[in-house]
Amino acid sequence: MRKITTFLVCLLLALLAQQLKAQEDYKKRIKVLKEQKEKIARQEKEALKIEVQAINKRLDRGTLTNEEAKILKEEAAKKRAMNIENRMAIIDNQIALIDRNEGEVFSNMENDSIPEDQVRIGIDIGGKPFEEFIFRSKGWREDVKYDRRTYSDFVLAIGLNNAIIDGQSLDESPYKIGGSRFFEMGWQWRTRVFRKSNWLRFNYGFSFQFNGLKPDDNQYFVQNGDQTELQEFDVELDKAKLRMDNLVFPVHFEFGPSRYYESEKKIRYSLHRQFRFGIGGYGGFNLGTRQKLKYTRDGERVKDKLKRDYNTSDLIYGLSAYAGVEGVLLYMKYDLNPIFKDAAVEQRNISLGLRFDL
Repeated sequence: MRKITTFLVCLLLALLAQQLKAQEDYKKRIKVLKEQKEKIARQEKEALKIEVQAINKRLDRGTLTNEEAKILKEEAAKKRAMNIENRMAIIDNQIALIDRNEGEVFSNMENDSIPEDQVRIGIDIGGKPFEEFIFRSKGWREDVKYDRRTYSDFVLAIGLNNAIIDGQSLDESPYKIGGSRFFEMGWQWRTRVFRKSNWLRFNYGFSFQFNGLKPDDNQYFVQNGDQTELQEFDVELDKAKLRMDNLVFPVHFEFGPSRYYESEKKIRYSLHRQFRFGIGGYGGFNLGTRQKLKYTRDGERVKDKLKRDYNTSDLIYGLSAYAGVEGVLLYMKYDLNPIFKDAAVEQRNISLGLRFDL
């Protein structure tokens, strides 16, 4: 479990680093575009200078009169001024588009708008390229779906775990409050319920849940027939933990606003920086239960890994809810099935933590 947790934490950090890098990349793109704006005036002025020199040579050769040369120079100056204005406007619009969508639309713009493998933007003088920029599109382009109603996310959740026991409060729980933890990872699909509104979504998918319980007061779990109970260990325990691994299929109705974007080729509903909450439940199966014990006996460190049934429930079902902004959510789940079958006192698993939709 430690290796799995370490791997998934590294994966989460890598995904977060990728998101930060993407944000940094789009800011660099904006910086490059602003630098291009500074070059535009110099490029056009240099191009005007070359055109004026060509007109003066024709004037010196006598192929143009002074009046004709003056008219050509004025037309050239007017053209270059308009070039500066138009090119500045193009870059300003690109900067506004990228900044408003934090880089997301920029990649879509490349895929959706560039019809060929490359596009040249530059200055021609006398039919020859004076200076140019080449933008190359990717070798492949996906067809853009006009109305995308279903999205998918990788789901990662972590937090505190414990049990609600009949006739006892959570403060009287025999399990360590801070030491008992849960971990969950899975995949979900999010589908807009209504055709022209995104305030209600239906979320569904699958998840692997790892619910851990650490007994307090030097106790461990013992299976006696059809009963599983806590008993005190005969030596001092360094660690005692019961872990239940489940495969469940969550379903939620999700509520919350979204941002609407529309263009000639597509419409999109974005949850970027939007509050949302979901309520629903889950059902599935117990994949396995194991207990890990660490202790020292006769000066020798011992580590026991006991994989048994421990009378845990085979069918898992419960209620869950979450709320938060964008992909960081407060998450709670509660098993309606008892942890141990045929137990004298029923216990039900409860979890509270953070959930990340990546």
